[in-house]
Amino acid sequence: MRDHTAESIKSLEGFRRTWIEEAQNLSARSLTLLRPTIRARGSELWASWNPTRKSDAIDDFLRARKPKNSIVVQANWRDNHWLTKELKDERRLDLALYPERYDHIWEGDYAKAFDGAYYAKQLAAARLEGRIGRVARDPLLPLRAVFDLGGSGARADAMAIWLVQWVGQEIRVLDYIEGIGQVLAHYVNELRSRGYQSAVCILPHDGVNENNITGKRYEDHLREAGFKVEPPVPNQGKGAAMMRVEALRRLGPQLWFNEQTTEAGRDALGFYHERKDEVRNVGLGPDHDWSSHAADSLGLMAILYQEPGRQVNFGRKIEYVNNGYA
Repeated sequence: MRDHTAESIKSLEGFRRTWIEEAQNLSARSLTLLRPTIRARGSELWASWNPTRKSDAIDDFLRARKPKNSIVVQANWRDNHWLTKELKDERRLDLALYPERYDHIWEGDYAKAFDGAYYAKQLAAARLEGRIGRVARDPLLPLRAVFDLGGSGARADAMAIWLVQWVGQEIRVLDYIEGIGQVLAHYVNELRSRGYQSAVCILPHDGVNENNITGKRYEDHLREAGFKVEPPVPNQGKGAAMMRVEALRRLGPQLWFNEQTTEAGRDALGFYHERKDEVRNVGLGPDHDWSSHAADSLGLMAILYQEPGRQVNFGRKIEYVNNGYA
């Protein structure tokens, strides 16, 4: 059922039973071709899979859209009456050593983090400690929109925006916005429609780049749209990507995610990983792929983070009161 051979399925005739194993790998196109083909009287389509993402074609079809004539059964190790001692030991080992992948492998949950991902342990800890759930915005504290800039062309990088608040020891991650190939006005409208018109915009170093058509910088456009904009962060130079990784890892225990609105961003954080030379087992630094834009944006927030209450005192001259002691 791979895409390059899926067309041949249309010529099949007389088949009344189809079983798709590892169906999470089935593409939407293959599923679309298969369904009308195996539709003789009394025919059945069976699929078994371990969910990876909600966007998997089979998961979207059967669990999100829920056709009326479908039956979906969720089963895991608890339903296996032939579970061997070896498998029981293996399950406990994953629970103890690899909590970030345990729920996906053994409980049938979506993959929240991938092996080798930079933030796998931080996301697993946030879930176990209840820091992914309903997180409220404090109306009295500043709201920051942290950008990783993308272009408006068909092959441009994605634009990623995290909405965060610093509340005491907590970093509240309230929302995530992403898009590809959209002009800046699209994101301005998106911020306004979600009630973030008061957000202070934080831009990376390329926020000073000029638009080829208008000649204005990103920060100029955002100010004209009524947003407050901090001066773009200077280029951090070589090793900037790993600086962001280490800064965000350090702040991991302080992160609280609003579950419903940050899911797409957390998916990206859970995938962001190192490029490796598999032959020599050498790490080559962060991989620049679909997940890197969300990671760079939240990493930039971590670089700039200042604990509330301390930043106003930074650099203040300390004056000692003479109480008569030498």
